[in-house]
Amino acid sequence: MTENSPALRVALAYHHAWAAKGLDRAMSYVDPAIVCDAPAGRIEGAAAYREFMAPFVAMLRGATLIAAFGDAETALVMYDTETSLVPSAPGAECVTVQHGRIVRSRFLFDRAPFEAARRHARAGRPT
Repeated sequence: MTENSPALRVALAYHHAWAAKGLDRAMSYVDPAIVCDAPAGRIEGAAAYREFMAPFVAMLRGATLIAAFGDAETALVMYDTETSLVPSAPGAECVTVQHGRIVRSRFLFDRAPFEAARRHARAGRPT
């Protein structure tokens, strides 16, 4: 992992901010016109992106960086998170950075463990 890449520096600063539950700081790295493709579909604009991230950051207990790579404009960050719903939720983001801000994100994570935990909670069973 090297932080010499301009895109990687921004991606890691963003990652470390939300991983520390600093959503306001994380959003300072997000372009107002961000486009994010996530498992639930496309999210457009910083307000919608913040709305998407807020519930996740609220349930976050911790994040462990697995790997991160980047070049002048693109960075890939892979991590594992622990949340109040699931003990392990790996994810990855491939971001495009322009002028020091994330303008595009391809956000991948497995929704199945979260959906199973929510089903168990609704049924009154422990996860």
